[in-house]
Amino acid sequence: MQLEIKTLDGDAAGTITLSEAIFGLEPRADLIQRVVRWQLAKRRAGTHKVKARAEIARTGKKMYKQKGTGGARHGSMRANLFRGGGRSHGPVVRSHEHDLPKKVRVLGLKHALSAKAGAGSIVVLADAVASSPKTKGLEAQLEKLGLANALIISGAAVDANFGMAARNIPNVDVLPVQGLNVYDILRRNTLVLTKAAVDAIEARFATVAEADAPVGAGAEA
Repeated sequence: MQLEIKTLDGDAAGTITLSEAIFGLEPRADLIQRVVRWQLAKRRAGTHKVKARAEIARTGKKMYKQKGTGGARHGSMRANLFRGGGRSHGPVVRSHEHDLPKKVRVLGLKHALSAKAGAGSIVVLADAVASSPKTKGLEAQLEKLGLANALIISGAAVDANFGMAARNIPNVDVLPVQGLNVYDILRRNTLVLTKAAVDAIEARFATVAEADAPVGAGAEA
């Protein structure tokens, strides 16, 4: 898959060939959904909490005698059926994380990238470097490129001026290539990759493929 490389000013800067093994897959929504669910579960603070019966600051004295009142027999005002009493089976502080196999996470990222490529929503930039941290100038450049809602992935580190200029632009996110993730890819209309980011992504998946290869694979018999 070939794409044109552009500069921030909208000029052509050559072409680049994207790996079919990463950007040319048939997207599977189920894999992408599993990874997004895993990501969002890890983000949850899990600090929601209600008071149970034992935590209510109320007397534990028996309300009234057991028999002879003509009413139900109760022993404590802290019971859950009374106003101000404890809550039964309410939320408690806990982690919402769950496991997801590494291979599924890798596949989910590949399928998210392939979904963007298949929709024609990937733009490749020569670099993401700004001469000054001025939002107005960068906003004009992105407008010229038609990037109103985009995730921009730079190289190993985000250029300081570019990052400062972009952080006040609504619906534009900037991440280093290490921060590339399925959820952020899907929440923006366009995925913008620098040439350095494309090289790093392909190198990253090549390393994962080598690590997952069985021992002795490719060796001569």
